Amino acid sequence: MSREGLRHLFSESSINQYSFHFFKEYSVLHQAFKYTPFFSVIYSLLGHRKERRECLTCLHWLSLSYPDVQHVVLAGDDREAQLVGHLSPLRLHGILSKSSPLIVLLEQLGMLLGETRHINENMINNWYVRQCRTLSPTEWELLNYLGRGSSLVEIASLLDRNVKTIRAHKFNAMTKLGITSDVGLLDAADILTWNPPAPPSTSELM
Repeated sequence: MSREGLRHLFSESSINQYSFHFFKEYSVLHQAFKYTPFFSVIYSLLGHRKERRECLTCLHWLSLSYPDVQHVVLAGDDREAQLVGHLSPLRLHGILSKSSPLIVLLEQLGMLLGETRHINENMINNWYVRQCRTLSPTEWELLNYLGRGSSLVEIASLLDRNVKTIRAHKFNAMTKLGITSDVGLLDAADILTWNPPAPPSTSELM
């Protein structure tokens, strides 16, 4: 969904009682917070891996800088929304998919914007329970190294394991996460393990 598409979405009559501001850079949003008491930040994830990593960096710093503000992720499609929901360690109030029918997306946005900014602790507790039941420690390490660009041969050496064993762990992780491609596994690795070194300079915010 393009920037113009997002503007059109947020001009729909069912949610036009809210005032929306669009930001492309983290630093500009950060400055705006000094003068405007924002209730919610709706973060639009971008499609390519490099852009997604920048998006995740910005999202990380938003959650640290403004913990009392509602944080909502607008994912590219249902698969990405599911990955974020299962893997993101950040405290999020909602995860929506841009591929949802317009009427559904508007209804979900309206519900989120109408809620209080208090985070549901049960949602956070459920996240930890899901993680404990989903990935083994080795599978977590595998995703962590994949996210840093290591090959399976390099990971086998780092973990002192046979390459066949590492491939088996990779297959198990993909099965548990419902992922069918290496690209999807890299997406999962980025969401799960990305720890940014410094505040970002670019992003797609509103």
